Amino acid sequence: MTKRRVAVTGQGVISPLGNTPDAFFLALMAGKSGIGRLRAEFADQLECRIAAQTEFDPQTHFNKRQVNSLDRVSQFALVAARQAVAAAGLDPARLDLARTGVTLGTGMGGANSLDEAYARLYRDNVSRLNPFIVLMAMNGAAASNIALEYQLAGPNYTYSTACSSSAVAIGEAYRLIRHGYADTMLAGGSEALLTLGTIRAWEALRTLAKEDASDPSASCKPFSADRSGLVLGEGAAIVVLEEWETAKARGARILGELVGYSSGSDSTHITQPSVAGQASAMRAALADAELPADAIGYINAHGTGTLLNDRTETQAIKEVFGERAYRLPVSSTKSMHGHLMGAAGAVEFVACLQALANQAVPPTQHLALPDPECDLDYVPNQGRQVADLDYTMSNSFAFGGTSAVLIAKRP
Repeated sequence: MTKRRVAVTGQGVISPLGNTPDAFFLALMAGKSGIGRLRAEFADQLECRIAAQTEFDPQTHFNKRQVNSLDRVSQFALVAARQAVAAAGLDPARLDLARTGVTLGTGMGGANSLDEAYARLYRDNVSRLNPFIVLMAMNGAAASNIALEYQLAGPNYTYSTACSSSAVAIGEAYRLIRHGYADTMLAGGSEALLTLGTIRAWEALRTLAKEDASDPSASCKPFSADRSGLVLGEGAAIVVLEEWETAKARGARILGELVGYSSGSDSTHITQPSVAGQASAMRAALADAELPADAIGYINAHGTGTLLNDRTETQAIKEVFGERAYRLPVSSTKSMHGHLMGAAGAVEFVACLQALANQAVPPTQHLALPDPECDLDYVPNQGRQVADLDYTMSNSFAFGGTSAVLIAKRP
């Protein structure tokens, strides 16, 4: 089967660092943190009171009926999709709707709606719930709402592979186009899980970061010896992927080319990452792109800030890149936008596209005490201009063992 090229022609972002791709990347390069004290009525019921929240007012984007019938996760996804469609210059009236679809990743789906429903049912003893709860809370709601907005009749899939969900969604959209099953796809992820129930569940898992005593915004410290865990965040990112010749024929501005993707399962442990599994995913993405390891000029690491994850990913990068690993810029932008779970891979893929466009790589913030076992060039604390950045790699490694890697090329 002939493999078709896949162009990226649009991008949209809702994030703790800004609600456009440009604002998001400018904040990354400036080393700003979107992490802070949780702004919620239930915060005093938590042990962990830090999070990466977005500044998002749904009433500026939706009418009253939509506000009441769309979970926050769908609201994020729809606004990011609108940005991406506008940036791509797509005219739905001119699309082949049967060959245009949506792939979206999310870990928790409509967590806000579900949490609210349970509170009303079990705490308030309310017997009759909102009749739209199922439609708001189901994992596929965000993708379906995007398809409804643009009347898209092509493939519509939702992926839920924990932290790698949206990287898988983008990669599978790439495959749909590459192998001729679609011509245009809106792909990415959305997550809105900052609820009392969800955060309490994560507290029980003992993977959340401790609040930095002197500066709450510095609580996520990937690769630093004093790191204590991840910080939960919320947001969304959507990209428009198009078959290369279709995009060129309509005069689209091409932001990048998606040239490599892999996903696979470690099959070793539900929470503990595997060096072999992560290395295998990176090698498979390079093979898919038909690239040598030396072609990669920047890696956006999974880099959660947990002790085991950061050491495992460091070792996996060394296994794939050998001695060059020490000269390869690697950074974890989660140090600034937190861990957006099902949306993380998509947000970080946009960071890679922006890095290619700006020939600059964002830093790993709050890296003050190097861990001897994390000894690569993590672009500590200050973004960096780079020359001849042609290819980036974005790593997403999830609970459950699903690894996903995306490789983008400068157009």
